[in-house]
Amino acid sequence: SLVEDFRRLRAVVEGAGLLRPRPWFFAAVLAHILVLDGLAYLTLRLGGTSWPALTLTALLLATVQAQAGWLQHDFGHLSVFGTSRWNHLLHRFVIGHLKGAPASWWNHLHFQHHAKPNCFRKDPDINMHPLLFTLGKALSIELGVQKKKFMPYQHQHRYFFFLGPPALIPLYFQWYVFFFAVKRRQWQDLLWMLSFYVRFTLCYLPLLGLPAFLGLFFVVRFLESNWFVWVTQMNHIPMHIDRDQNRDWVTMQVQATCNVDQSLFNDWFTGHLNFQIEHHLFPTMPRHNLFSVAPLVRSLCRRHGLQYSSKPLITAFSDIVASLKDSGELWLDAYLHR
Repeated sequence: SLVEDFRRLRAVVEGAGLLRPRPWFFAAVLAHILVLDGLAYLTLRLGGTSWPALTLTALLLATVQAQAGWLQHDFGHLSVFGTSRWNHLLHRFVIGHLKGAPASWWNHLHFQHHAKPNCFRKDPDINMHPLLFTLGKALSIELGVQKKKFMPYQHQHRYFFFLGPPALIPLYFQWYVFFFAVKRRQWQDLLWMLSFYVRFTLCYLPLLGLPAFLGLFFVVRFLESNWFVWVTQMNHIPMHIDRDQNRDWVTMQVQATCNVDQSLFNDWFTGHLNFQIEHHLFPTMPRHNLFSVAPLVRSLCRRHGLQYSSKPLITAFSDIVASLKDSGELWLDAYLHR
């Protein structure tokens, strides 16, 4: 019944034109990214290399990286153009030339995530379990019963602030994307990536010198990493995490995701990933239409007894930490007493 109702909802969505993109929207998103990128360069070029100028430049460049991350996500989901060829081309431009990462790497990981969100061993986004963190109630208890301890999980809600948001991009993604591109022989992606580093070097090395140039680069990666991790994890880490239970596709997607309340700032700050439930149910839907389908999805969930969770942005962030604390305590109890 749920699956049949969802199929009917899908037909309604298609009939209403909610899968059709508005080209001007994505053109405006790209334009604002390019403008911010230009302003970052002009801040140092015209304003000198004082601490205020460096700070403003770093903030502008971090914003460029975060917003380009949300835009490449749109192209990666084939939700901007009517043909896959143009989506793939612009995807490579945005993630490769504007961000310095390979499109093939993102596709490889992200499509697995959408197929089985929060399913252990099937969703690469939760591969930090169990080497760095223990996630989910059932998996944490299982790990404790097995007397396995790779980290002091009872403190993971504290060390998350050091190993999670600040470290993911500058200490891991930064080098792994090159390893992936070379190992998989993704030479076209590698050239797009190198074009980012050539452009960034030509713009900022002459203005700063090598030490300050490297400092700026890694500060930007640090700021981008914090932005990226908090936004991407708020929709999934506090939700149901377990091995694949072979549930129907709609139930699996809804139980593994939650939303963040809509506002103009939240839409911009998260790249509309605040509508994570709708995005997982309609992954090719242009992000500007997710708000329109949300009431229909909420009604579908209510009709079938599925929890449709939406919360304020700050609550979503704090729920990441609270869920890590809970799963760490569940692990410790099972480790000591079972």
